[in-house]
Amino acid sequence: MKNSIFVLAGSIILFMVSMSFIVDIQDIWEVPEKYVNMENPTSSDKESLKYGKSLYSKHCKSCHGKEGLGDGPKAAQLDTPSGDFTEEDFQSQSDGALFYKAREGRDDMPTFKKKIADDEDMWLIINYLRTLGE
Repeated sequence: MKNSIFVLAGSIILFMVSMSFIVDIQDIWEVPEKYVNMENPTSSDKESLKYGKSLYSKHCKSCHGKEGLGDGPKAAQLDTPSGDFTEEDFQSQSDGALFYKAREGRDDMPTFKKKIADDEDMWLIINYLRTLGE
């Protein structure tokens, strides 16, 4: 009896550990290589950053928050965290990876292919996102 309890407890622990590993794998957002190496063709001059900020305010702020901390008014309604754009994990991603993620979306993050159809506008938002990590 005592051995079967240990076997059962061990099985439950093993199952829980394996499930947490699967969840961690699912959290990885794979970005195609062509996007990882994609160069941002826009400049980040003062006027461009101002325009990027206005696009961010219109399309992103409601979930990601005014300062990009993931604390926008809609963030609490989401099943997946909005993310903190000021953190090193976010800022260390390539511009192309951010472009891909914003264009394609995933889970609660919608695609912006149609809402922001002009690639230049998306790049300007990415330039603005870079300022949030400063």
